[in-house]
Amino acid sequence: MKQDKFKIINLIKDLIINIDKNLVNFPKKEIELKHKIKETSYNLLLLSYEANNTTNIDRRVEIQEKSIALVKYLDFLFNLCYDKQIINGKKYLKFGEKMDVIVRYIIAWRNASKPEEAKCEVLP
Repeated sequence: MKQDKFKIINLIKDLIINIDKNLVNFPKKEIELKHKIKETSYNLLLLSYEANNTTNIDRRVEIQEKSIALVKYLDFLFNLCYDKQIINGKKYLKFGEKMDVIVRYIIAWRNASKPEEAKCEVLP
């Protein structure tokens, strides 16, 4: 399980590096959007470190769920960039693939973090 945690952090770091590389030529009129993307990605990294270092299982699961929400928010921001033609379809798909992998790892980590009785719940 520790490998998954570090894998998530490495994936987020890779995403941040790609954001920095690909958003260099961002239009000045959309600088706030660029700022939101960068801020959200750094907050995602911070939450992952926090979840990794927390011993309280309920708190860890809560942080992991916030992390999933942040990734979905990032996806919205990139979709907005694509709609405004700031990034092309190829970049949008690459960012989407990276975020999809990050969400999968966070969900697996969250499921592994949950207490056993919570894992056995039957969904309606």
